[in-house]
Amino acid sequence: MSCGAPDHSVESVISQQKKAFSQVTTHPPRVLVLYGSLRPESYSRKLALEAAGIVQAFGAEVRVFDPTGLPVFDHVSTDHPKVRELRESVIWSEAMVWSSPEMHGNLTGVFKNQIDWIPLTQGSVRPTQGKTLAVMQVSGGSQSFNAVIALRILGRWMRMFTIPNQSSVAKAWQEFNVDGSMKDSSYRDRVVDVMEELFRFTLLLRDQAPGLTRRYSENKTDHVVSAAEASAVERKTCCA
Repeated sequence: MSCGAPDHSVESVISQQKKAFSQVTTHPPRVLVLYGSLRPESYSRKLALEAAGIVQAFGAEVRVFDPTGLPVFDHVSTDHPKVRELRESVIWSEAMVWSSPEMHGNLTGVFKNQIDWIPLTQGSVRPTQGKTLAVMQVSGGSQSFNAVIALRILGRWMRMFTIPNQSSVAKAWQEFNVDGSMKDSSYRDRVVDVMEELFRFTLLLRDQAPGLTRRYSENKTDHVVSAAEASAVERKTCCA
């Protein structure tokens, strides 16, 4: 083992995992839903609300964030009420649902602006790391997957566990009732599948996330080691 290298022995990994996996959370999964349009008749909003109702029926506690009034991302508006609301909701959540229209072959600026306001680190907290994520999109024409692919890239960048299933609703204008609910169709069946999978993955992973996302490089940054302790570790590692 080289000087300063982390202990990746089987015994060490098992010990770390046992410590990380010993916690058992009993409250309902906390799900935050984001959508990517400001229009009153937004179909991504309707899809988001449909998904919220379904996962709530499974037993989750749900918050839906309204992006109306959220300022365009900058580095000086962190005290804005909508920014605080978004960041507090992200920290509260254990899982997220992202729903965006596909615009010019990609997700919308309204949606991306919300992600831009979510930091990878906020003090000692990593707001999104290790949380589960479901991605969905709506489109006005034929079925496409450009937006959900872009959302998956964002989810990976935000260090989230994006579930395998996803929803893409084509010709969204004809898939919703007057009251905003989804019509009974294969598209709605897929949304139910996605929410059920998100609910289950969240139950399985929310207590395991600290052990699964633990990184040597971050551990060095997070924990200040005294010179004496560092010297002792180095001697033990290099001279054993």
